[in-house]
Amino acid sequence: QVHLAESGGGSVQSGGSLRLSCAGYSWSKTSYCGAWFRQAPGKAREGVASISSDGSTTYADSVNGRVTLSLDLAKTTLDLQMNSLKPENPAMYFCAAVPRMCLRPGGFGYWGQGTQVTVAS
Repeated sequence: QVHLAESGGGSVQSGGSLRLSCAGYSWSKTSYCGAWFRQAPGKAREGVASISSDGSTTYADSVNGRVTLSLDLAKTTLDLQMNSLKPENPAMYFCAAVPRMCLRPGGFGYWGQGTQVTVAS
């Protein structure tokens, strides 16, 4: 059974950095897609970044250039490094995983409970 657990959230000043980690998935599988999403109160969940088992990554336009998604195979975590954070409404950041490539159709089968991120101006 897979239980994803996010960590690293918190409150940071505008321009600061945070590193989110997601543990609990076997990233050594042959085929997988790992991703981070965020959701602000009253808004739809939106994708932030994703990575496939072939190493390809995608980023939302809103964060491109300020966010780096990577796998730490030693810790078996999916890490989201966020720099130059902009002030915005608090949001929950969720990690998700599924045993298929990101570009293949279908939803994510595994989700974490989320970690809160607040960027103050």
